[in-house]
Amino acid sequence: QVQLVESGGGSVQAGGSLRLSCAVSGSIFSIRDMTWHRQAPGKPRELVATCFKDGSTNYAESVKDRFTCSRDNAKRTMQLQMNSLKPEDTGVYYCKADIIEKVVLPASSIWGRGAQVTVSS
Repeated sequence: QVQLVESGGGSVQAGGSLRLSCAVSGSIFSIRDMTWHRQAPGKPRELVATCFKDGSTNYAESVKDRFTCSRDNAKRTMQLQMNSLKPEDTGVYYCKADIIEKVVLPASSIWGRGAQVTVSS
């Protein structure tokens, strides 16, 4: 069974840093784009960062210049380095990957279970 396994997160004071990691486990044909999303209490899930397959990245305005998304296609992993954290960055962070599980199948999306990030003022 193909899964996204997340690690990292935790609690930090404002201005601190945390790192999230995400790894694809199981047999797949290829990985397309990978993304990080977050959901704050009482708010809808929002897209935070995109790590495109070609190595390019895109960020939400709220995290630009503070968060860095990177991926290792060979290791099938993705990281989110979060610096200068703010209390409003608090939430559950989810990684998502668009994958092709078998060459004859269309692309599908898989999600990690989420990692809690708490930033105190």
